[in-house]
Amino acid sequence: MKVKNSRREFVVSLEERITDSAHASTLLQLHDGSILAAWFGGSWEKDPNVNIYIAKRGTDGVWSAPSLIGGNWHIASWNPVLFRASDDSIILFFKSGAVIPEWKTYIRRSYDEGMTWTEAYELVEGDTSGGRGPVKNKPILLSDGRTIVAPASLERDETWECFVDISRDNGKTWQQSSLVPLRHAGYNIQMVDQPYSKYRCFGKGIIQPTLWEDENGDIHMFTRSTSSAIFTSVSHDKGMTWEQAYDTGLPNNNSGLDLVRTENGKLFLCYNPVGNLPNYYKGPRTPLVIDESDDNGKTWTRLITLEDAPGDYAYPAIIADGNNRLLVTYTYKRETIIFWDIEIGE
Repeated sequence: MKVKNSRREFVVSLEERITDSAHASTLLQLHDGSILAAWFGGSWEKDPNVNIYIAKRGTDGVWSAPSLIGGNWHIASWNPVLFRASDDSIILFFKSGAVIPEWKTYIRRSYDEGMTWTEAYELVEGDTSGGRGPVKNKPILLSDGRTIVAPASLERDETWECFVDISRDNGKTWQQSSLVPLRHAGYNIQMVDQPYSKYRCFGKGIIQPTLWEDENGDIHMFTRSTSSAIFTSVSHDKGMTWEQAYDTGLPNNNSGLDLVRTENGKLFLCYNPVGNLPNYYKGPRTPLVIDESDDNGKTWTRLITLEDAPGDYAYPAIIADGNNRLLVTYTYKRETIIFWDIEIGE
């Protein structure tokens, strides 16, 4: 595939932004072609004034002013995720908590294309695990037309682990999968001191998976890691259990990534294609690119470089409109959110 046309724009311009910081965006296309985007914004991540904001890009290509959509409980909100349920409602998931291990997941629903929303309520009432449901990236609706699989993870002090949450009743109740098996090498062991093994993960582990279902009905995940590489795992039973995660060979800087599978089976991965060495914990958040795969994620080629200047360009969200249009949002220098509309073709 190649890029035929593209458009890059600010969701909120630097001059018009209403918060000092903006991060962790999500987006959804509405039935009339408009785009909803949401993100968390405030003084800085973890500040009690951080809340969830939403804006709409109309069919005229103009973004509305952002408005509050989160809980507004004087405790930090995080990582919104937009998703269209099988009953055609729109679900907004988001986290709330002073620190990540204390996260609780809340949702609001819209039955009128984002015009109005229900009051926020807890996704899994009484959850104390650190946040059920999608942690950064969108759920997927399986080919059976009723099963929602949400990519989830846990961030404890020394260990990061992935799982999925599964709903078969349009998001009313959720069943947690097994944790993705991971061979931890140890938090204080340097990668450069060890022989390579694709099954060995250095540092805390893996978080923030992105999912796709292949033509055989298997579910795959790509994950962020502290091991300088994107890790992957596969489920052969609709997400209930997972094979041992391993290094894909694609670099990862311990920052978020996202992926979408189009109707024709092509995969498009948006990520920072850099690793962490020599510091194995975090690498630079530039450049930001989209790669494509036509063999179910085995091999990848570059489609487009979105950003390559010095700075922080990270935490992408990517969706597709059919087979020939990609829509992307991501963080711009922790100050605002960028949107791309990309037309692709042979």
